[in-house]
Amino acid sequence: MASPATTQTVRPLDGLHLDSSGPPGLTGLVAEHLRLLGARTEPEPAASKHVRSVPGARSPRSAQIALTGDGFGPQEARVTWADPSSGIIDEATVQAATGIMAVHGRRDGEPRGLAVDYATTAAAVLTVQGLLAGLLGQARGGPAARVATSADRAGLLSVSQYLAARGADEGEAAELAAGGPPFTAGDGTLFELETLDPGSWAAFWRTLDAPADAIRAGWRPFQFRYATACAPFPQALHTTTRAQSWQRIRQAASVSGAEVCPLRTLAERAAERDGGAPWSITSHAEGSRPPASPPAAVRPLAGLTVLEAGRRIQAPLAAHLLGRLGADVIRIEPPGGDPLRGMPPACSGISARWLALNRGKEAVEVDIKSSQGRRRVRDLAAGADVFLHNWAPGKAAQLGLDRNDLAEVNPVLVYAYTSGWAERLPGAPMGTDFMVQARTGVGEAVRPADEPPAPSLMTLLDVMGGLLGTEAVLAGLLVRERTGQGVRVDSSLLGAADVLTAPAMRRAATGGSARRPTGFRRPLRTADGWIAPADACAAAAGAYDLRDLHTDEALTQLREHGLTATAVTTDLADLHHDPRFAGSISRDTHGAPAVPDPWSFA
Repeated sequence: MASPATTQTVRPLDGLHLDSSGPPGLTGLVAEHLRLLGARTEPEPAASKHVRSVPGARSPRSAQIALTGDGFGPQEARVTWADPSSGIIDEATVQAATGIMAVHGRRDGEPRGLAVDYATTAAAVLTVQGLLAGLLGQARGGPAARVATSADRAGLLSVSQYLAARGADEGEAAELAAGGPPFTAGDGTLFELETLDPGSWAAFWRTLDAPADAIRAGWRPFQFRYATACAPFPQALHTTTRAQSWQRIRQAASVSGAEVCPLRTLAERAAERDGGAPWSITSHAEGSRPPASPPAAVRPLAGLTVLEAGRRIQAPLAAHLLGRLGADVIRIEPPGGDPLRGMPPACSGISARWLALNRGKEAVEVDIKSSQGRRRVRDLAAGADVFLHNWAPGKAAQLGLDRNDLAEVNPVLVYAYTSGWAERLPGAPMGTDFMVQARTGVGEAVRPADEPPAPSLMTLLDVMGGLLGTEAVLAGLLVRERTGQGVRVDSSLLGAADVLTAPAMRRAATGGSARRPTGFRRPLRTADGWIAPADACAAAAGAYDLRDLHTDEALTQLREHGLTATAVTTDLADLHHDPRFAGSISRDTHGAPAVPDPWSFA
């Protein structure tokens, strides 16, 4: 085991000045993250601080952000809602058009809007990524490049796995139907259940005397809920938990090896929040040599190598985005390859969902349990710029592949860990998406006041956690380029949850309601589908009975009355031919649908 090195917290944007203009819904979080990363700005007027989107008020269509100073050329970014001709003008219409409402609504059997500004938040993080990547390109000898992002592309990225599955050569392996957690105990406690082991699943339910046929039938939808965004369990399982005390349910989890977590409220999460940033960045004093800077290229990370040891979504997505920015990504897989390559549905024999996160990566099969395999990882890390993983807590140290271990072979490595909890919450449950949603109040935040709290079965935190992981790696690479020192960056699903729920927390802190009002972002039914009004138009649009009108007729009627709405995408396969995204959706070499890069550089 390597000895600890001297570390210090660093900020990659120290010495740079931030200017921004445009609607707070598009600029607020961008500016917040840039300030956390060290950019300085003029003090904001008190009334404009911490404002994201204001339902009921129209906003300009674009925002401008610029970073200047400390030897850098102006690094500019432009962020928009969507192409102006698309009719997508705010968070509600982005969610409707890109399929977010459809995926989030699968649990309920009909499209539902997220009561958090998910696409806007994702677009903000992508904008920061673009700015950091542009500065990194400049630091490596390239010219200043203006970056552009949009909320609709952020929305498409967030549903990319579901879109890929819909366009596969075969159908889903599990039923797409309404249903899913949370479960309810006899005293009314709402809770999430998590286990990755079918034996623990069966043991948990047997302890509670659930019917054997329901236990067997329930495992498959439970196992696939991360992929399908729904879990049509036998009703007998819900009946079983309602007949049990919360104490007995906890005991059943303890003896079976499963885990349960009661749904926490936003108020409970607010009381314990530590106010920390969604990532941490620390540099290491040893090995102060500047990394080599290859010639400038079209994509700002061209010539850099990312070594990824990721599983499921969070780390693979982070590495995927680094690859889209130009890095060469080498993916460490177990002997025989990643088993998720075979997860149905498939395109040309490879999982469509797996391709959405891993296309274009070079795979290297390594048995990390063997000493020879661990030496192979060290050898690969010696030639890499980034090592990125999301192993279970403590596993890297157990394998001798923690930051200090790899610094012995590469002192200027950017070591990135994307985790569940970042060791910030003592006694936390398993760090999976739905458990983190339950524990942090996300289940309450994503639904309006007239719906019971329930974590979304869309993998909100895995995707947002991956975006924050990319943001952290880019910040680390910029620190390394500016200082010549190795860097460790940490990000987490907890950080993703806190970013998503921050506006709700601020509303509550200023005397408002943390939850959105009854019916918030609930689409309106038409004769042949659904439409979603813009947030500013929702109250007025709700006064019209559109159920006997075709969708096009309903949109026309609202438009004639000065109201903006858009059709809700209910079948993700329709995105290929949707004029709102003309030419955006392509297919990769395996035939799997692929969404466009979320940024462009010019």
